[in-house]
Amino acid sequence: MKDTVFTAKHIALGAKMAPFAGFNMPIQYTSINEEHATVREGVGVFDVSHMGEIWVSGPNSLKFLQFVSSNDISVLVPGKAQYTCFPNGKGGIVDDFIVYCFIPGEKYLLAVNAANIEKDWNHLCKYAPDFGLAVGKDLVNASDDTCQLAIQGPKAMEVMQKLCKEDVLGMEYYTFKQIEVAGIKDAIISTTGYTGSGGCEVYVPNSEGDKLWKAVFEAGKPFGIKPIGLGARDTLRLEMGFCLYGNDIDDTTSPIEAGLGWITKFTDTKGDFLDRAFLEKQKAEGVTRKLVAFELVDRGIARHEMNICDGAGKKIGHVTSGTMGPSVKKAIGMGYVDVPFNKIGSEIFIDVRGKLLKAVVVKAPFYKK
Repeated sequence: MKDTVFTAKHIALGAKMAPFAGFNMPIQYTSINEEHATVREGVGVFDVSHMGEIWVSGPNSLKFLQFVSSNDISVLVPGKAQYTCFPNGKGGIVDDFIVYCFIPGEKYLLAVNAANIEKDWNHLCKYAPDFGLAVGKDLVNASDDTCQLAIQGPKAMEVMQKLCKEDVLGMEYYTFKQIEVAGIKDAIISTTGYTGSGGCEVYVPNSEGDKLWKAVFEAGKPFGIKPIGLGARDTLRLEMGFCLYGNDIDDTTSPIEAGLGWITKFTDTKGDFLDRAFLEKQKAEGVTRKLVAFELVDRGIARHEMNICDGAGKKIGHVTSGTMGPSVKKAIGMGYVDVPFNKIGSEIFIDVRGKLLKAVVVKAPFYKK
């Protein structure tokens, strides 16, 4: 099991630690509900150094990325980021990730999920030679050398502005800058948060991790800044209806089934890409199941892999994520259901230990500012 550069700090702060994606990670420090509220109302800091970072560069980098991803990366300009996914060539998803554009057509950074770093790397290495990309030169896995803090919440950017000479308060959603942060040159600060409450992520070399941690928490003292565990990260993202790889999407789910048609582009500029014909057919003809958001009507909580049934008790799908939303004060979840039970307002039932609990399909996000 791997440690991040911040693991010793989490332990010293009394965090409850647990294995996650091969890393020893903090799940909570005080309570999930308290930490969740800190991010919704103020500012909290997540160690997300377990995430992967892969650089793609060279004159054929855009053609390569257009082929292996679902979204149209050609629209990106320097300083813009984009959410997309890797189709697996069999109708499923290798991973969902964020691509950062540094030099259009020449230089990009991919932020991938921790559990999928090796899988993603192998997937990219498989196709890189077809586009003349040299592994280790044009395609570089910097995951083991990079640490990342996610500073999240409505007060987050006020905290970070204290550490930056350049304006960061005015940064729009899904943009980034490579600037000096807390005296660390060429840090990457991006506004691609996973909580729905604003904020940023900061990427720096592992050697600068301690300096970044100390600076962020010192600057955040007047704002009541606190470290936050992965437990609250999960409740925060679920209230926003954000997918979690391994739960809501995986190698068996297509982007169209998962409601990710908006990151699956069939434009002429996009050109051919893995699974284009299959996904284009799904979009045109429809699918037999869809990922939906739902709220429990009856008392109880839906959990991952519980069956979803119709009124007669027949299985029509399964739960992918579920929790009691601390901000919305409701039992919420997501799951795949057979069409036409995916329509907003549809009545469905969650099988909780043999008892069918009534739920209703709703439109995400559950949490609205």
